[in-house]
Amino acid sequence: MSYTALYRKFRPDNFKDVKGQDHIVTTLKNQIQADRIGHAYLFCGTRGTGKTSIAKLFAKTVNCENPMDGSPCGECASCKSIAAGASMNVIEIDAASNNGVDNIREIVDEVSYSPAQGKYKVYIIDEVHMLSIGAFNALLKTLEEPPSYVIFILATTEVHKIPITILSRCQRYDFKRISIETITSRMQELMEAEGIAVEEKALRYVAKTADGSMRDALSLLDQCIAFHFGKELTYDKVLDVLGAVDTEVFSKLYRQVLEKNVLGCINLLEDIIMQGRELTQFVSDFSWYMRNLLLVKTSDNMEDVIDVSSENLERLKEEAGKTDMETIIRYIRIFSELAAKMKYATQKRILLEVALIKLCTPAMEIKQDSLIDRIRAVEEKLEQGVVAVATSNTSVVNQVQDVNQPKPEVPKAIPEDVKRVVQKWSGIVANTEMPMKSYLSNRFTKLSLGGDNKLMMVVEDGVASDYLKQDECKEAIERLIENSIGKHVEISIQVLEAGRQFERNYIDLTKIVNIEIEEED
Repeated sequence: MSYTALYRKFRPDNFKDVKGQDHIVTTLKNQIQADRIGHAYLFCGTRGTGKTSIAKLFAKTVNCENPMDGSPCGECASCKSIAAGASMNVIEIDAASNNGVDNIREIVDEVSYSPAQGKYKVYIIDEVHMLSIGAFNALLKTLEEPPSYVIFILATTEVHKIPITILSRCQRYDFKRISIETITSRMQELMEAEGIAVEEKALRYVAKTADGSMRDALSLLDQCIAFHFGKELTYDKVLDVLGAVDTEVFSKLYRQVLEKNVLGCINLLEDIIMQGRELTQFVSDFSWYMRNLLLVKTSDNMEDVIDVSSENLERLKEEAGKTDMETIIRYIRIFSELAAKMKYATQKRILLEVALIKLCTPAMEIKQDSLIDRIRAVEEKLEQGVVAVATSNTSVVNQVQDVNQPKPEVPKAIPEDVKRVVQKWSGIVANTEMPMKSYLSNRFTKLSLGGDNKLMMVVEDGVASDYLKQDECKEAIERLIENSIGKHVEISIQVLEAGRQFERNYIDLTKIVNIEIEEED
């Protein structure tokens, strides 16, 4: 007999075996017991959280001859037929490969035939977001008013791709990521049933790596058991199979970074590579390690949030005290940017080495958090009696120039159209959608006067400036202004370099216009 994967072998047979989705299970069981069954359901959420399993259980229960407490009995002919995949009443469709109009029209034609056995025909359409627009349109009327014996269950991982006309016809259920504790507990139950010895620490690491997906966790566990078949599965063996690194290595790397020891970091990375560790996993795990450092730095009562042993927690507290929060946030930012690039990179090692050099040498960056780190390094050198020499073309020099540079003169006259825009700016921003609404807020954008008395938007360097400098964004802002004041006002966008102060380089139109309004009153 062929081997059955763990996630298939232990697929829930009744609702009590479903883990981590109590809010959905309770609602569906109550509907079944009260005979208030809907005609269309939408199950959405990340992969491996139980969407298809619950859909099958629901289909089994509504057709069960002897349901018990809102769950299927598992013994009647209908339950056995559905469990074996031989029932004509439960039709599973993979929309990824059956996404055309003709496929949906076949369903629409079949719906008119009542079930030969049982009370309901249940159509489970998986990955429903893959349907074409024509297929969605073909499904609309039947989905809204199906025969009384038909139930549609649509499952998707990308609910934002589903037309609103479909969403409005379904009861929507959002599946949550399953917690590490729940996944670990479930895997312990299954390992006891299988008679396999596994360390709890190993199971917790597998659960964390699964990122909230029970199916992913069981697949990873299957892989680890197969590699070390017949032996106890320990934490170290799991790390070997998954190409991961022990937390003690992260501690060593973190200390090397704090000491600005580039050579030490590169040598440590060399050891990790020679051990055959997976670099993408390493980046993800080190980001998680720094996240734990940040949480420890933020509060003293993080024992329930941080999933580490008491011994490791004490070490985290000790290491978190070696630097400040801004520096840790900078480290997390650099590694988060790295994680996004690693997925499709061909030279992962080089990218990782560059990131480690960035951590050790803040002078490579012009971000604000890097500036703080550089100033701190200068202060440490001064405390140790080392003379620090400022280099040219840095944001530190920019700040010195800002201090010595005279403030710009206040214009004698501001165009009336520009004044009206400034007066109505908060209302204009309120009518925009995210993320533009956030980037136009006073936190990122300030209003000033540019050449030829144009309205100038001075935007903080970074994500905000990259977004607003796009031609379509600039045109959208000009349209919003035109709709607000009834006139076209041309705008220019100026990037405020890191380290420069807005007040010392530009006129703040908001303050000037507000003062004029107060004087008129």
